[in-house]
This record gives sequence, structure tokens and C-alpha cells, in this order.
Amino acid sequence: MNRRRILAGSLFAVLCSLSCVLLAKAAGPQSGGGVSDVDPHKAFGSKTAPIIMEVFSDFQCPACKSFYLGTNRQLMDNYVSTGKIFMIHRDFPLPLHAHSRVAARYARAAAQIGKTEPVEQALFQNQEKWEQTGDVDGTVAAVLSASEIAKVRALVKGGTLDAVIDKDYALGQGYRVNQTPTSIIHSKGQTYPVVGVVSFDILKQFLDQLISQK
Repeated sequence: MNRRRILAGSLFAVLCSLSCVLLAKAAGPQSGGGVSDVDPHKAFGSKTAPIIMEVFSDFQCPACKSFYLGTNRQLMDNYVSTGKIFMIHRDFPLPLHAHSRVAARYARAAAQIGKTEPVEQALFQNQEKWEQTGDVDGTVAAVLSASEIAKVRALVKGGTLDAVIDKDYALGQGYRVNQTPTSIIHSKGQTYPVVGVVSFDILKQFLDQLISQK
């Protein structure tokens, strides 16, 4: 049995310890050694990192909230900021969520003015509130200055953001994403989807094995 098969079997055993996780090789829309259609406002870390991670997420999804507030923060601190992962946020607003596309528009607009983190954090932390009221605008306005929210509203009303959201959604369909969060991990010419909320400790084992692979 060659090294790659041994590694794949080991990774599968690690992640399948959680019932919500699926790990497998997958074909997806790639361009050379990287991925296509990367919005620089929604991408973090070094483009030369050994791992590229695309996270398909829905701001109204409770599981995405859990992933963002838990696993994502630790990934940013331990892998993205250290040059090990190039992370790309992909919008994947599920049709069953009435306000998720609106939230995606506001988050996209905020990213364009350099306010990605405070707005994404506000949307996830206050998810239950705006999910019931539909007041995405008020949730975002609470963490921005008057001039910043004016710029965000202008971008949202401009009508150009749906095209980039739809492009992300189409990319997700290309990977056969059907639930959120789904993380598509690229390493050394292989692509792995990780479906559902995965604890940082479990994901760390997987990532460290990928990084150590020769």
C-alpha cells in the first residue's frame, strides 16, 4: 500500500470519529494549483500557503455560527496568520433561510470597505435576533460608523453584489455542496470536502497530517 493510500485512510479514520463529517476526494473547479474566482476582500492569509481552504457558509445557519465562533477563530490564529492556510469565505445562502442572502449582501459590502470581521461577527453573534426580525441593516449598523454604514447601504442598493454571491453559490454546486458549513480543502493536488461543524482539535489533526505529507 502506497503512502498516499495510507494517509487517506488515516485522515478518513480521524474525521469519521464525528458522525456529521464526510471526508473524500472530490473534483471541483480549480485553476492550476489554486482555485478560481477569489474575491480578495473575502480571502485571508498567504496565497502561497500549503493548504487552501474554501468555507461555504450561510449567515442564518446555526451550524455556521458555531463553526465561525469556535473552529474558524482558532484556524485564523493558528493556521491562517502563520502562513499555513489560505482561507476563502464563500457565500452559500440556503433557499430555506429568508434573510441569509440579505445578510450575505451586507457582509460583502462591508468587506469591500475593509470591515469584514466586525460585520461577520455581529451577524453571527446576533443571528437569532435578526433571523426573527429581519433587521440585518440594524445589526450591521450597530457596529459601523455613520459614514461606514452609508457606504455599505449604497453598495447593497447598487445591485452588483448578487452576481458575486451567485458565483460562489455556483462554485459550491460544482463541489456538490448541499449543506452548510462545508469546507473544501485543497492540498498537494488533492481536494477534500469536510461537511458540517468539526471541532478545531479534530480538524487540526487532519490539517497537520496534510502539511506533513511529502
